[in-house]
Amino acid sequence: MKTLAFYLPQFHEIPENNDAWGNGFTEWVNVKKAKKFRESQYQPRKPLDDHYYNLLDPDTMRWQAGLANEAGIYGFCFYHYWFHGRLVLEKPVQNLLVDPSVKLRYCFAWANEPWTKTWHGAGGEKEILIPQTYGKEEEWEAHYRYFLPYFQDERYVKENGSPMLLVYRLRNIPEFNQMIRYWNRRARQDGFGGVYLVSMNVSSEHVAMSRWVDASVDFEPNATKYRMRAENKEQEAFLDYDQICESMLARPHKKAHFRTMFVDYDDTPRRGERGIYTVNASPEKFEAYLRSSISQSVREGNAYLFLNAWNEWGEGNYLEPDERWGYAYLKSLCNVLRGKEYAEKSDILGGRRKREEICGMPAGGR
Repeated sequence: MKTLAFYLPQFHEIPENNDAWGNGFTEWVNVKKAKKFRESQYQPRKPLDDHYYNLLDPDTMRWQAGLANEAGIYGFCFYHYWFHGRLVLEKPVQNLLVDPSVKLRYCFAWANEPWTKTWHGAGGEKEILIPQTYGKEEEWEAHYRYFLPYFQDERYVKENGSPMLLVYRLRNIPEFNQMIRYWNRRARQDGFGGVYLVSMNVSSEHVAMSRWVDASVDFEPNATKYRMRAENKEQEAFLDYDQICESMLARPHKKAHFRTMFVDYDDTPRRGERGIYTVNASPEKFEAYLRSSISQSVREGNAYLFLNAWNEWGEGNYLEPDERWGYAYLKSLCNVLRGKEYAEKSDILGGRRKREEICGMPAGGR
């Protein structure tokens, strides 16, 4: 099973966030200010050894790649932001591109929504900081030319010679059939089989397969928690981890309809008391549900399974080591993907290797 973990690149400063939130803003600001609103909540969450990393430090990506490879993850799926040629949070993956020494497969998930302030918890009407537009062939060409060096990277995930590209909300693109057709033609001109397009099913907007949409993936727990809350309008601010996972597993999937397994969820660091969180999550449950998800994916004829997420700290949804669980989630992942015997012998996941042996960094990350 090829597991791809969603990856948030918002752990370094950018002018757009500094202008909106003040100098020094990164996702760690939301994580550090988080507090517990109810006794059942796991907050605040802290990375192991206070490793509040900066993604512009090249050693950080090496450390992450080392952990992911040891745990058996196939690759990372980086969120990508493009606003009429304007790039946001692009530097971490650009640094990866020019450093072939980092042995890490990867692909893009285009988060094609306006850049808004409410995404980080502001109340009231959505304040649009950067609008999302799509343009015509001139912009489609510029966007494709940005993708091309990544598509040509041997580490970029490809399916039958076609680079994989996820799109968050295909329905938001007025002429997405024409745009994807254009990108497919350009990709074939450059020696690929086309673009392997994957639609992300965020809530109820499943995009039917067409000749231009190759696959879809349920973006969990969002897709299921929206459905569960719609069915119970009086539901409290928290959801049970077991109920969500069992609901996910009960939903039938066909070939090229990929599953996602999530670690945990708590978006109150971004949204305050209006946020939603899960209760009763644990590494042991994650391991059990991941096994079931993989078994069902195999029966359904699918070779990919997505993990949410590698480092969504502002949503309590991460595989990276923290103060409460240490490396337990990565160990659980390794148990499933590589086997328990391998996981028990894995020094890197146990945090025992010396500083110079893990990409220049200690296992705890500092």
